[in-house]
Parts: sequence; structure tokens; C-alpha cells
Amino acid sequence: LAWAFSVRADVAAPTEMGEVEGGRRRFIAIRGGEVRGPRLTGAVIPGGGDWQTIRPGGLTEVMARYFLRASDGTVIEVTNPGVRVASAEVIERLSRGELVDPSQYYFRTTPQFKVADGAHSWLARSVFVARGIRMPDHVMIDFYVVE
Repeated sequence: LAWAFSVRADVAAPTEMGEVEGGRRRFIAIRGGEVRGPRLTGAVIPGGGDWQTIRPGGLTEVMARYFLRASDGTVIEVTNPGVRVASAEVIERLSRGELVDPSQYYFRTTPQFKVADGAHSWLARSVFVARGIRMPDHVMIDFYVVE
């Protein structure tokens, strides 16, 4: 794995739906953010979001969809499914927006990208894994390309 870039996604407070199909369903809107790293720099375009289902037993299923704008203006679509696993106590602390040490939970995703042919087409032609860190008002996601 080689670190390619990191995203800081600024997020809104969660919109709670309640219990839906066996899990606590919620949506977290993405307000914007930045992209920094050796292979990609730019910004997170406001308007995407993260759909979450918090399941019994410490599993949270995540499905984030949003857009990046590379520093050269290229728009990149991101679809980022994954899981966050933690104790019930840590899940509640994260749900309340508290700062929790990332060693207290497992937060991994398998992002996919859609982008026009050009300087950033390597994103659509590579496999990635990512690690998420939840902060009170943003999420940090470190993207690693599988070489």
C-alpha cells in the first residue's frame, strides 16, 4: 500500500431517521473540505454525504458519495463504502460528536473513483483502501493505493 492522499471532509450534524430495517439509520451531509497528498490535491465539493446504518453488535455500515475538485479543476466522483466497528460506548460517543481516539475503533473503506480521461484517470484504474478518523466536525480519510 502506498499513501496517495488524504481528505478532510467537513460534515454537518447527523440527520437521524431512527430504526430502519434492523439498524439505526442516519445521514451526514458533507459541507466541503480539502484534499492533500503526494498524488492528489484539491477540494471537497460541498453537497455529498455519508449514509450510515448502525447495527447491533458494534457494526456501522457506511456509504459515502461525494465529489472532489482537483487543483487543476478536474471533478472526481467518489463512492466510498466501508465499515466502522467499535464498542457500544464508543459508537454512542462518536454519534454524539465527541472526540474519540482512533485506536478505539476500526474504520476502513474501499473507495472507487469515476473521472474523465486525463491526468487523474489513474484513480479509476487503481484499487484503494482507506482509513477513516472521525473528529467532532470533520472526517479525515487517508487513501492508500494498492500497488
